[in-house]
Amino acid sequence: MRRKTEIRIIILVAVFFLMFVGLCFNYYRIAMKRDHVRTARTNAQFTVVAGNSEGTVYDRNMKPIVNSSKKNIAVAIPAFLDRNTTAEFAVDKDSFLENFDNGKPFTFECKPDTQDLDGLTVFEIPERYSENQPAQHVIGYLSQGEGVAGIEYAYNKVLRNDYGENSVTYTTDGFGQILIGDGKKIIRSTAEKNGVVTTIDLDIQEICENAGKNIEKGAIVVADIKTGELLALASFPTYSVDDMEKAISDDRSPLINRALYSYSVGSVFKLVTAAQAIDSKFSGYVYNCTGQENINGKVFNCHKTDGHGMQTLQDAITNSCNTYFINLSRMLDVKRFRELAFNLGFGREIHLCSGMTASGGVLPTVDDLMIPAELANFSFGQGKLSATPLQITQLTCAIANNGKMPVLRIIKGMTLDGKDIMNEKSPQHSEVLDRDIANQLKEMMITAVEDNENSNARTDYIKVGAKTSTAQTGRTDKKGVELCHAWITGFFPADKPQYAVTVLIEDGGYGNDAAAPVFREIAERISMEK
Repeated sequence: MRRKTEIRIIILVAVFFLMFVGLCFNYYRIAMKRDHVRTARTNAQFTVVAGNSEGTVYDRNMKPIVNSSKKNIAVAIPAFLDRNTTAEFAVDKDSFLENFDNGKPFTFECKPDTQDLDGLTVFEIPERYSENQPAQHVIGYLSQGEGVAGIEYAYNKVLRNDYGENSVTYTTDGFGQILIGDGKKIIRSTAEKNGVVTTIDLDIQEICENAGKNIEKGAIVVADIKTGELLALASFPTYSVDDMEKAISDDRSPLINRALYSYSVGSVFKLVTAAQAIDSKFSGYVYNCTGQENINGKVFNCHKTDGHGMQTLQDAITNSCNTYFINLSRMLDVKRFRELAFNLGFGREIHLCSGMTASGGVLPTVDDLMIPAELANFSFGQGKLSATPLQITQLTCAIANNGKMPVLRIIKGMTLDGKDIMNEKSPQHSEVLDRDIANQLKEMMITAVEDNENSNARTDYIKVGAKTSTAQTGRTDKKGVELCHAWITGFFPADKPQYAVTVLIEDGGYGNDAAAPVFREIAERISMEK
């Protein structure tokens, strides 16, 4: 009897167990049916990020220097899309099909005409850099999503904030299934409208980069003479952020912004010597150049070894006669001479923005210049003296702007909407030259080009003023030939100066041969296009 009771209990437990299993299976079947999906809902969410938008660096006319193009990125939910139809939207069809067959939500680059669907959300994502990125040394670059050079570094927090994410969020049921019927939350970032407005003029920047495309190593600077705004700043060679390894291994050091580095100056500095001479009432000094000058036993040669003959100050500027300026400097007050050079920006850094400061170069001390040979070198821009292309451009601005030297700047302001500029500062100037002295120097620079049939800076399109320079470096090439930096700095139009241009070609040879043709091309192109 007892055994029968135990058997009944076992059978009853088994029946209840089978009924429980059946109920569980039925519940699962019902829950998995799309018609009953709402009963299993737990309000969970699933987010897919399509990409990030970053703030834009604009030129002076609100043209984007970065973020200038966009690509379409789509978020796809395979369960709600037709495989083959949607594949036609993909830029890379094979990659799309592989991801689609995994069955999980994914992103892919799609064609421009792709439209949103229930299971497809399309975003326009700015591409940070273009294939031939203009003003690369001004813009800088990123490392692991953070700016490490140029404006990318200086304004890292402004350009990369918490509002750049482009995403779509779906509601999911208790089993993680996406509920299209409940809608989707789309966030389309407008972070790219926010950004930094530079003084760069993209048209002029591109003119300079094209004109300097054959420069092995060097820099080109263009500034607005009155405001000091840098309209172009190009360094050569340039580099691509898509191949930083190549840039790092390149022995020409393309990551260096050569506009910020100091070099031997050479004859461009004769403009400073001439300014001090005019101020000291020696503008009428005449000298007979025989090709060399002996200063306390040290012989200085003129580049014209048989001499220039009788030279006035204008002749000496046009012919770039070294010995004229050597003798002229011996009549000047050394302390006042050096002070003028300092006031004109030599020996002083130029700060453009955080991480972008031009070297102050080397300005010899008064004690240095008390040594006759050092003063002789200084008079025509050699010896210890060095300066950056920015400093030389600043000097030209001062001469062409009636003695008022503007503070060079590359940041114009900020913007929140890509239209209006905020925090824009007014131009700042220093009175560094008497107006009459500046005008005399200006006329000398114009004459040095326009009345010199050998000048390669002269153009039929526009009248310019300029001074070339062939700066000795003390180094020689493999053949034993001395290496010289080729310089030119000048302004145009001559009658109403607007632009100051400086070209430096490192180890480029003669200024008139190497740098002057680049200057001429820039002056012609700007005058025709602006």
